Amino acid sequence: MNNHRNMQKITQIVLYVALAIVAIIVVAPFVWMVSISFDRLANIQVPFPPTFIPDPFSLFNYELVFENGRIFSAYLNSAFVTFCSVFLQISAALLGGYAFSKGQFKGKKLLFIIVLATMMIPIEARLIPLYTMFNSAGLLNTFWPVIVPSILYGFGVFLAKQFFDQVPDSLREAAQIDGASEFRTFFQVYAPLAGPITATLIILSFMGNWNEFVWPLVVLNSERLHTIPLFLASFSLENGTSLAGMTMALATMSVLPIIIVFVFLQRYIIQSIALSGLKE
Repeated sequence: MNNHRNMQKITQIVLYVALAIVAIIVVAPFVWMVSISFDRLANIQVPFPPTFIPDPFSLFNYELVFENGRIFSAYLNSAFVTFCSVFLQISAALLGGYAFSKGQFKGKKLLFIIVLATMMIPIEARLIPLYTMFNSAGLLNTFWPVIVPSILYGFGVFLAKQFFDQVPDSLREAAQIDGASEFRTFFQVYAPLAGPITATLIILSFMGNWNEFVWPLVVLNSERLHTIPLFLASFSLENGTSLAGMTMALATMSVLPIIIVFVFLQRYIIQSIALSGLKE
C-alpha cells in the first residue's frame, strides 16, 4: 500500500515538473517580448543572449508608440470590428445551438452536419469566393467584408448545442404551456442559463477576431482602416529589427485586450465544459 502511494506521489511530481517545464517554454518568449519593450537600447541592438530584466528599465518605447497617432486609429478599428463580429457570432451560435438542440424540423441532422463541415474549410479556400462576392457588391475597403462572414461560427454552434442538450426539455414545455413563443422561451428561459458557455464563446471569438490577419489584409487596403494586426505587420515590415524595442512595445499592447478579457472570463471555461457534456 505504501509503495503504491509512493509511486503515485512520484508520478505527480514528475507530471508537475514536466508541466512546469512546458509552461516555462511557452511563457518565456512572451516575457522576453515584454522585456525588450521596456529596453530603450533594443532599438539599436536586440540583447543577446536574452535578458528578462531590462537594464536600464525605460518607458521610452511606449512613449514613442503613443506619439504615433496611427495606433489609436488601429485600436478603434480593431475594437469596432471585434465587437461587431463577437456580437454576431455569439448571437448566431446561441440561437443556432438552441435550434439544433431543442427544435424539431426536417433535415435537422443534415443541416447540423453541414454546419460542422464548415469548420473543416480553411479561410484560404474561401478567400477567392468571398473576395469576388464582396467585390461585386462594391464593399471592398470597408469593414463589412470583415464583419459579415463572422456570422458563420460552426464551432460555437456545436458548443452551444452541447450545452443546451444538458438543459431539461421540461423548461421549454412549461414555457409553451404558458403560451410563450420560441424566441421568448429562448431569451427568458434558456439564455439566462447560458452564462458559462457564452463567456467561453466570447473569449474564443474575441481572440480569433482580434488576431485576424489574412482576410482583413486582403479586403482592407486603406491604412486608415487597418486593424492592430495589420498595423503591427506593416510597422515590423518597415522597421524590422532596427526598432525592435518599439516593435515589441506594439506587440505587447496588441495582446493586452486579449489578456484582460481572458483574465475576467477564464473561470467560466471550466464551468462551461462541465455543463456542456464535454467533460468525460
